[in-house]
Amino acid sequence: MIGEVVGCRPFGGFTAFDHAPEAIGPAEITATPRNAVLPPTRTRVSGDVIWHAGHNHQVKIRLDDWKAST
Repeated sequence: MIGEVVGCRPFGGFTAFDHAPEAIGPAEITATPRNAVLPPTRTRVSGDVIWHAGHNHQVKIRLDDWKAST
């Protein structure tokens, strides 16, 4: 899934997705490599959907950059 980081908080970053504009998803921070930094707002990212809830349009992703580092 490809999208853009729309917000960062101390507990994770949130992404809006190109092909699902109604969905907002957090990046899975448990998969963050040691000393990794969340991508800043407006950064384009890609990753795999690892969880979703259709009733409220929530999606959790594992970012491709983090997968390559673990």
